[in-house]
Amino acid sequence: MQPAPFAVRPRGAVILGGAHGAIALARSLKRRGLRVVLVTDDTPLPGFSSAIDRKITWPGSASDEALGRLEQIAQDHDLHGYLLVPAADADVRFAAMAHDRLSSTFSVLLPDWDSLQWACDKGLAYDRAEELGLSVPRIYRIASLDDARHADLQFPVVLKPTMRVSRNRFTSEKAWRVDDWGQFQTLYQEAVSLVGAKNIVVQEMVVGDGRSQLSYAGLWHKGEPVIGFTATRLRQYPVEFSYTSTYVETSVEPEVVAASEKFLRSIGHHGLVEIEYKRDSRDGRLKLLDINPRPWSWFALADAAGIDFGAAILALACGEAVPVMTAMPSIGWMFLVRDIVASAQTWRHGTLRPRDYFASWLRTRSFATFSWRDPLPALIEMPLTVWRVIGRRLKAH
Repeated sequence: MQPAPFAVRPRGAVILGGAHGAIALARSLKRRGLRVVLVTDDTPLPGFSSAIDRKITWPGSASDEALGRLEQIAQDHDLHGYLLVPAADADVRFAAMAHDRLSSTFSVLLPDWDSLQWACDKGLAYDRAEELGLSVPRIYRIASLDDARHADLQFPVVLKPTMRVSRNRFTSEKAWRVDDWGQFQTLYQEAVSLVGAKNIVVQEMVVGDGRSQLSYAGLWHKGEPVIGFTATRLRQYPVEFSYTSTYVETSVEPEVVAASEKFLRSIGHHGLVEIEYKRDSRDGRLKLLDINPRPWSWFALADAAGIDFGAAILALACGEAVPVMTAMPSIGWMFLVRDIVASAQTWRHGTLRPRDYFASWLRTRSFATFSWRDPLPALIEMPLTVWRVIGRRLKAH
């Protein structure tokens, strides 16, 4: 079931969870005159943005009372008819699975779970991509250590959670590199203890540097593209397996667009989406890695490059034509704090030349949190990050 357009302009939007992407989306929607409400059980960072009119805490999408609580929030704060945009992985899954019931209160900017599971679950996504003739990393079909013993693993391999719907070391770090059988046994058993054997993907390590990391970002409506552009994820942190991109630049990648549109049409996608690829340096093939049907960390790059997602979302909600928009190439986005660390590491390893680093600063037009019109999130981020790191370490002990 897809959400129907409103006959009248919506009064506001509810952003469910999220961090940097949620801030950028809130700013974009606020410019269009919408009231923006943040409902979250995670980082409070987006709540410091002046684009957020109200911040509401709730027990989270994993709670047994999540659906009833969200409906009660809508009733208590007069949010009926608002757009609902999940901005974190667990919240995406929750909203898609409760799509029919939530659609009686909100206009949900997602399809239902029958469609969305093909994007959210890595195992299903890889299966669908292969059916469509798209390249993916080699996948080892493993459900136990005994399976692994007979799988002829070619190290290094990578362990990934199929979905990031719970919080633990494995889902937070997103991927673990494994270089030998002894390390595999240790890490695989830890991953099983955290997410269960059915929720682990074992895949080959795709070889390539920062320039081989490509992305498609877009907005879709009932199985057809509305706006889309491509980018190169040049730097990331951690350097080998990204928890988050730290420097991203718009680029022109027709092959990435073609692959993304083929996949998204096949599942009838509706809403925001970012798809990550890597071009394998061994054979030159573009391999699909991850699909994020939510605001992504470098969402603010769109505005800087000339793509106004807020205007497009509002036009769709009102049943109006979406303005034609094209992204300018070579426009940069930076996650400053983490990019300093990532750049120092790649510089030390000889994979980043000083002149390339300083040139990227000249192309940077947007940042993860900083905005002259909305500076507080950037001022809050550093002490908030330190506080959260200390809190996690204290809990670990």
